[in-house]
Amino acid sequence: MVKMRWVGAAVLLAMYANNSWAFNIDDVAKQAKALAGKSFEAPKSNLPSQFREMKFADYQQIQFNHDKAYWGKLRTPFKLEFYHQGMYFDTPVKINEVTASSVREIKYNPDYFNFGNVKHDADAVKNLGFAGFKVLYPLNKKGKDDEITSFLGASYFRVIGEGQVYGLSARGLAIDTALPSGEEFPRFKEFWIERPKPQDKQLVIYALLDSPRASGAYRFIIKPGKESTVDVQSKVYLRDNVGKLGVAPLTSMFLFGANQPSPVTNFRSELHDSNGLSIHAGNGEWIWRPLNNPKHLAVSTFTVENPKGFGLLQRTRDFSRFQDLDDRYDLRPSGWVEPQGDWGKGRVELVEIPTADETNDNIVAFWTPEKLPEPGKEMNFQYRLHFTRDENQLHSDDIAWVKDTLRSAGDVKQSNLVRQPDGSIAFTVDFVGKAMSKLPEDTQVAPQVSVGNNADVVEQSVRYNPVTKGWRLVLRLRVKDNKQPTEMRAALVSGDKTLTETWSYQLPANE
Repeated sequence: MVKMRWVGAAVLLAMYANNSWAFNIDDVAKQAKALAGKSFEAPKSNLPSQFREMKFADYQQIQFNHDKAYWGKLRTPFKLEFYHQGMYFDTPVKINEVTASSVREIKYNPDYFNFGNVKHDADAVKNLGFAGFKVLYPLNKKGKDDEITSFLGASYFRVIGEGQVYGLSARGLAIDTALPSGEEFPRFKEFWIERPKPQDKQLVIYALLDSPRASGAYRFIIKPGKESTVDVQSKVYLRDNVGKLGVAPLTSMFLFGANQPSPVTNFRSELHDSNGLSIHAGNGEWIWRPLNNPKHLAVSTFTVENPKGFGLLQRTRDFSRFQDLDDRYDLRPSGWVEPQGDWGKGRVELVEIPTADETNDNIVAFWTPEKLPEPGKEMNFQYRLHFTRDENQLHSDDIAWVKDTLRSAGDVKQSNLVRQPDGSIAFTVDFVGKAMSKLPEDTQVAPQVSVGNNADVVEQSVRYNPVTKGWRLVLRLRVKDNKQPTEMRAALVSGDKTLTETWSYQLPANE
């Protein structure tokens, strides 16, 4: 009996010891809640002026020495590399390693980096820090490390899957995006990264977020693969009231495309990281909103209760549409947010910002709750991020989706077969889908079209498309006031059955 008691005590002691080192999101949440309870302390830059004022080309020269990759000598498929401070990455982030028995800071060392032709004083950089980090993993070929994840700047992070290149970014949180008061950009000030075991196929990262009006604790479980996923758990606390809280924000770029051709001659007919916002509403409706590069800031809202998913997708995958061998827009991932549990009432918001070139991310999409708790109260959000090139899997098989939105000047075919422009604007929308492809060609398919009060519908017609085995909608409308945006929606039905997702488009003002 005494021996059994001793064994039991030993087991409990071991369990207690293990639990005492079981780092989890609650450890970060305690810090986040404490931050929310006191005044915000703005981070102070420790950068010498030479590094703060450097050009992007010089910053790019500062490269991590690959032979010094963190965990490089361990039997683990994951490795870490770090970003040096420079330019607007002027405040250090603290990065910690979590093991089975301890938490310790990964200290900055200038020997980690090759500074290229950047002349610098060794003493000036010895006490700097990391601006962020990247994760390496043999994603595309066994034994070859590929960069799969990058955390750099504010609360931005990017993830890719097999055969993909970086495109859109995710964020921890967005505050007051597109409001006249100006946007607030929370930042991840500290990270804790679990040391992976040799057999691990996922990496766990914790992050502490801070900003003037919010703080938060995050856990990311990154699972690389053909479609890489990130399971996100967040606990957010407000310091003060905010105008708009953006949950699970995605940031992308749209310069021009088939629905909004380039205003100048370009060998690329399309140039974008994403070409539309997709929403799967709680009531089962699917919505597709093609993106624009407007001349004026545009904000679109979609009221949704308990969303099943939303994301910025790159539905165009044909290389011939991009013809870009350097930037490979055809290989950039779609980003899809899959909420876990009920998020309640709120809206998905799309923000489109004018941009003159592809270097600016001008598209933002996020979920914003209808009601926010009082400052200091905890908000919990859990969701899975998908980074994929297989957009078909993001659609219900029984609902057709928009493959193409093509825009042109409207015209009328004359008796001599010559097409005569009539001052209208024409949209050609191709719907395709698994269930739709099985319908007989003579199926009676009709359009359901509505437009705002700024346009009149001149034509709405539907015909079978034998190439795609789907149906094509032709919509021509005459805009009343070009200085105002024009809203339109369309779906295809057969009898009392809806066959397609809802195509929702806003023709920008001054087009």
